[in-house]
Amino acid sequence: MSWARCFVVSAASVGAGAAEPLIVTLDGPAGVGKSTLAARLAGELGIAFLDTGAMFRAAAYVLGEGAWDWKQGLLQEKLGEFEFTLFGSGRDTMLLLDGKPLPAEIRGETAGRWASQLAVVPSVRAYMKMAQIFLGRTTSLVAEGRDMGTVVFPGARRKFFLDADPDERARRRCRQLEEQGKPADFAAIAASIRQRDDQDRNRSIAPLKPAPDAVVVDTTHLSEDEVLRKVLELVRAA
Repeated sequence: MSWARCFVVSAASVGAGAAEPLIVTLDGPAGVGKSTLAARLAGELGIAFLDTGAMFRAAAYVLGEGAWDWKQGLLQEKLGEFEFTLFGSGRDTMLLLDGKPLPAEIRGETAGRWASQLAVVPSVRAYMKMAQIFLGRTTSLVAEGRDMGTVVFPGARRKFFLDADPDERARRRCRQLEEQGKPADFAAIAASIRQRDDQDRNRSIAPLKPAPDAVVVDTTHLSEDEVLRKVLELVRAA
């Protein structure tokens, strides 16, 4: 089955048509702040931000609970109907699915758990890898995820692996939810983060780990601005 038609990037993307797009990868566990940092870093560099976690979450949300147990042929058929589109830069980068903004529900804990389950399915990872590689070949971008530096963009100009204590990540998630006016149960969120860590680090396909040439940054005791300054300095030095 051909998935070529599914991989679309807007001509408005920053860096489109460049001979050698700049790729920066940010990997790390759930709740470490990869998405926020990647968006800010992309803005400072004037390039696009690729939220790969959102791609998995969107697929999990659209396909629904239990999709990871479907037959490979059915999953391939459904994924072949997806069309991801990326354009813009920094915080203003837009990732669309079938021409529509991703639903807010994909940011919930349920969608996160489903995405972690779906991510271990071979056909799903193969599809997402192809989609992400295509986007990286056509535009400069900052990509965040679990295996950007190890599997998807092994030749990236600069790679980072962000980490933090699980309880600190849970506290950050609680603060984020509270700022959004949503209920935040620290114990439940901490348990969910540890469960996802175990799934992501111990899965047989593309387990969560730093690339051999990645710079590991422990963000437990660093502010968002401090992490950004450190990463930005290293990218510009490269």
